[in-house]
Amino acid sequence: MAKADIDFEKELWDAANELRGAVSENNYKNYILPLVFLKHMSERYEMVHEELKELLNDPKSEYYTIDKEEISYVLDDADEYRSRNTFKIPNTASWQYLKDNVEQDDIKVIVDDAFDVIQELLTAFNPQLTNLLPRIFVKSELSAKQTGGIINLLSHPKFSEKENPESDILGRIYEYYIGRFAMAEGSGAGQFFTPGSIVRLLVEILEPYKGRIFDPACGSGGMFVQSLKFVKEHGGNKSDISIYGQEMTAQTLRLCLMNLMLRELSFDIKLGNSLLDDKFPTLKADFIIANPPFNVSNWHPEDLPDGDPRLFGPKEEYTTDGSANYMWMQTFWHHLSDTGTAGIVMANGAMTSNTKGEKNVRQHMVDNSMVDAIVRLPDKLFLTTGIPACLFILSKNRDGRDGLHRERSNEILFIDASKMGTMASRKLRVFSDDDIKTIGETYHAWRSVIASEAKQSRNDAGMTKQSQSNSQTSSDEEPPLERVAGSGLCYEDQPGFCKAATLAEVQKQDYKLTPGIYVGTEAEEDDGIPFEEKMDGLKSQLMAQFEKSNELQERIKENLERI
Repeated sequence: MAKADIDFEKELWDAANELRGAVSENNYKNYILPLVFLKHMSERYEMVHEELKELLNDPKSEYYTIDKEEISYVLDDADEYRSRNTFKIPNTASWQYLKDNVEQDDIKVIVDDAFDVIQELLTAFNPQLTNLLPRIFVKSELSAKQTGGIINLLSHPKFSEKENPESDILGRIYEYYIGRFAMAEGSGAGQFFTPGSIVRLLVEILEPYKGRIFDPACGSGGMFVQSLKFVKEHGGNKSDISIYGQEMTAQTLRLCLMNLMLRELSFDIKLGNSLLDDKFPTLKADFIIANPPFNVSNWHPEDLPDGDPRLFGPKEEYTTDGSANYMWMQTFWHHLSDTGTAGIVMANGAMTSNTKGEKNVRQHMVDNSMVDAIVRLPDKLFLTTGIPACLFILSKNRDGRDGLHRERSNEILFIDASKMGTMASRKLRVFSDDDIKTIGETYHAWRSVIASEAKQSRNDAGMTKQSQSNSQTSSDEEPPLERVAGSGLCYEDQPGFCKAATLAEVQKQDYKLTPGIYVGTEAEEDDGIPFEEKMDGLKSQLMAQFEKSNELQERIKENLERI
């Protein structure tokens, strides 16, 4: 991490500390993030305003005019701002106006009034944005001085998108606060925050370049933001992705909506319980990226309608009130397009649960070739829960018909990443870029048409060479993942890390999906000493220890006789 980032974070936390004493830590986000959002809206307006002024003064521009009334009209036209993905912000709702009034005793009223003005613009634009910026400062325990202090700290030039164009500075501020507030909130924060390295890994695996992206447990929208970053990093266009999400907590939904508006993404996010009140019954998504709450009990499956289209069978056989994990699985599968893929963070227990309502679903998923891959994650990846986790990758493109991926309907890829990651602190482990690349490339190589063809070609060449030399090599002795000239990566099983198991192998293991069952243990490094020599040495060592033991027994007897 660069020094600038450390300073950046320290000053952001200083801003949050202005709230200490007047607001509990788990409510910091409700005060800081709306101000960050207002600052974004205000700065976007100022930048577009300056852009329009330059166009009006540029003789080469079609906007050029010297008519003062025309200039005034254009600069005041709300549609000009909407066409540039922003709003015309009245002066009393601007960040500059808040800065100018930080010393006023009624600054809390001024802030809430500014929220009202922007809220009116948002609601008129999209009814989904209703109540995004409620009046919260006046009725809070914050003093006028504390409120002014937050505004002053957030006004630092390094936090300005105008001063730092193309840096997504306010988006980074937003992500930082969501992460820090997750640390402060403890276990409850897991409902809206997924650690960045897990999100990055899921996005790297799924590669959501374009299409419909859905998260029915979207929390604060981190999966969507990381998908956008992936698209940008690979030269794509954010207009090629459409965002759909559902969140059951109104307060968290507000965080998500603000987060997405900061990134100027196209989205449709709805409030409701996805398990019992699916707000997108007909949606078929190209990608589902989700971290649903783990092991939710007493979720009332009896309230599901008979014949719910998501269920694989009768609800009495395919649900359990003890855990909603596999109702989530059925929901994800239902919402996948014909070639869609889902990446889901799930509690480890889901890999082996024998509860009827869960085992039946898992068995159905294996027998019907729905599971593409399972990745076991290391411990301490989550700040907010100690429950060990894994990734389920479900896919409807396992038949190879999309032309991009090979037919693999009789296999499941198992990856054991439990030994990967680096401790960033005493309590938190993170995946490095190399870790994410290794896991992602392993999955991509395994399902790739090109890599599969390259492997077959090499195997054919190997068989020819073998027959020529009359030598025999065990089929279990497969080399690690390696690069094949001109064809990217070629997948091979790696003991202790990855294994492409057949459905028959999984069925033989009573449908358990724990990667360790299949990948085995890592091969020990060969020290070059023949087994017979090792055995002779061990026998000699053991005999010497027996003799030493006998001597000690005789001494003890002699000492006892003297007493």
